[in-house]
Amino acid sequence: MRNFLSVLTAAGLLVLGSAAAGFSPVIAAETSLVEKGRYLVTAGGCVSCHTDYKKKGKPYAGGAPIPTPFGTFYPPNITPDKTHGIGAWSDADFVRAMREGKRPDGAHYFPAFPYTSYTKATEEDLKAMKAYLFSIAAVSEPSTPHDISFPFSWRFLQTGWKLLFFREGVFEADPAQSAEVNRGAYLANALGHCGECHTPRNMLGGLDYDQWMAGTPVGPEGEAIPNLTPDTKTGLTWSVPEIVEYLKSGQTPDFDYAGSLMAEVIEHNTGKLTDEDLTAIARYLKSLKPVAHAF
Repeated sequence: MRNFLSVLTAAGLLVLGSAAAGFSPVIAAETSLVEKGRYLVTAGGCVSCHTDYKKKGKPYAGGAPIPTPFGTFYPPNITPDKTHGIGAWSDADFVRAMREGKRPDGAHYFPAFPYTSYTKATEEDLKAMKAYLFSIAAVSEPSTPHDISFPFSWRFLQTGWKLLFFREGVFEADPAQSAEVNRGAYLANALGHCGECHTPRNMLGGLDYDQWMAGTPVGPEGEAIPNLTPDTKTGLTWSVPEIVEYLKSGQTPDFDYAGSLMAEVIEHNTGKLTDEDLTAIARYLKSLKPVAHAF
């Protein structure tokens, strides 16, 4: 499963690096849009959510249930099937979904879909991601409907939620940081959406940006999610090489291994990224303001 990275040329990887650093990407002739999109989709963690591995589901055909205080969400089929997937979507439909959290018919998505992070992705990257998703096998399987308690099941209420908590807008590089750190921030925030799990939420499900990446006592599977800020008492104090090794293989500095959802993320997503990009993510995490978690 790791062999596909061999198709990416060094010039092709510069596309991702330049976009992440806030520069205009230059697409190498030998790097196709689909190949670039495959890498970006991998970095975005799409397959981990939209595939039900426990039931041996087909890739991208719909994911395992996500229990939340508001009900259970089921990631939908995002294969190019025109009836049950996204095969009838235009580029504009895809970009709108990722940037604005809206379906092609204008209805709001629930923020269990992390458009709150994908909104930071560049339009060029989003179109490349769509190109890859449209290149995979279509699966004619309907998505499982969400099981959400009343009144949270009313989609129109998301208008108010977005006004309160949605920070829409493309990623902007921090001029005070290096190009490498900015690339890591783009990978972690616009694509990898690490903050969606590693940041606590308020009672309405909005992210607590004052506790960004500081961990939360109750994660997607009811387990505590660790603090990724470099707080010396409660946070991530590993070195950059140690973080890279963990994201690549799941091995911790004390020779333990990642489990639960993080094991899937490493197997299907971060473990497939280049060492350069993993190092960029690690340096971004080390650059965060230390925050002591509240649990």
